[in-house]
Amino acid sequence: MLIIENATAVQLDPASVTEHCDIICENGAIVDVGPGAAARTVDTGGAADGAAAERIDARDRIVMPGLVCAHTHFYSGLARGITAPLGPMPDFTAILENLWWRLDRSLGAEAIRASAAVNALEAVQSGTTTVVDHHASTGHVRGSLDIIAGEFRRVGLRGLLCYETSDRDGPVVRDDALAENEAWARAAAAEREAARNTGRAAPLLGAAIGAHALFTLDEGTLASLGTLRERTGLGIHMHIGEDPVDTATCRRDYGCALTDRLSAHGLLDAKSILVHGLHLSSEDRVAINAADAFLVHNPRSNMNNGVGYNGMLGELANRALGTDGITSDMFEEATIAWFKHRDAHGPLGIDEVVGELSGGHRMASRHFDAQVGRLEGGAVADLVMLDYRSPTALVPDNIAGHIAFAMKSAEVNTVVIDGRLVYAERQFPFDIEPIYADARAVAEALWKRMTE
Repeated sequence: MLIIENATAVQLDPASVTEHCDIICENGAIVDVGPGAAARTVDTGGAADGAAAERIDARDRIVMPGLVCAHTHFYSGLARGITAPLGPMPDFTAILENLWWRLDRSLGAEAIRASAAVNALEAVQSGTTTVVDHHASTGHVRGSLDIIAGEFRRVGLRGLLCYETSDRDGPVVRDDALAENEAWARAAAAEREAARNTGRAAPLLGAAIGAHALFTLDEGTLASLGTLRERTGLGIHMHIGEDPVDTATCRRDYGCALTDRLSAHGLLDAKSILVHGLHLSSEDRVAINAADAFLVHNPRSNMNNGVGYNGMLGELANRALGTDGITSDMFEEATIAWFKHRDAHGPLGIDEVVGELSGGHRMASRHFDAQVGRLEGGAVADLVMLDYRSPTALVPDNIAGHIAFAMKSAEVNTVVIDGRLVYAERQFPFDIEPIYADARAVAEALWKRMTE
């Protein structure tokens, strides 16, 4: 049992601020929350009269639900500051061909592991407790998700994993990708069953069915993905309408909207994680809402790739916030999402834009079949403690303003995931320097392979 006492408890949705709040966690869940909860726990002998409980005094600190990165690519972790000669990248297609597809073809087991290790550490340090990862490593497909899962478990990070299926590297790699998704779906189902049998609130790791984007997927592959989705009950996780090439290819080759191709193969439903969506038609937006699917917005990546801005965010009912591989710092992503929306003269208010963080909680709740992002009994015990001091009042009506203009990941002090302390007083329970030293050596070899 973990007892957090005297916190300023902050919840995004519904917005609330509670002073002098205690939070009691056991078996991966919050079991009691509110002023006096610690005393009630001891009084009822809930923790063997307190003897077995770990206690944290959170006086003068904020405790809030951990954040969700609703879409990222952990395999990009070793591309930071890359010096391999990449060639010209004047447009989106060239960026894919000269950087990302060269990178994922060069990844071996060691590079997959090192990249996942560093990204998992940095996610936790930034207050992100759940990561929805979209993996590709065409040079090492089979077993790649198990490698990533091992690093999630080592750090204690919660994650939803999948492999990016595509036809761009031919039928052998495509079939390996489908098989890897199915193998991981079985592993995740076993983990979910084990969590249920032990009474935990949720498994640490889950699965989705991964696909790249419609312009790299033919009808036969979409049919296979639809069959796999039906067999597993999982949702599709894929890019859609990130660049005009996706929409134009669909119209030219199939004469339909993007979502028509998904619907034709049973790939558009409430568990669909659709990423970017900058170049969706009005028909696509209506279809996504009708399916109750999620659209994940990635403002930093969109600016970096020069693919435009999604001025139609307000038309999508379910929105979450991701990073598309540019760190897992959701405080920074929310800030940039707000500034970019203002710069684009968008119609949404700050609560709606920053509220995409809460969308990540709702999306994760669907996929883990548990309540994520709430400070209430029965919710998943994923919590972040911050050393945030403000010269102004922190009240329910201005939480979004504090996040967008002041609250930063640098203030993250302690992180609890699945009811366990994984990061305390800015320290992991193991030495992280060897992980970084290993990553630097592996990155050097990776860049050499990309050059060759």
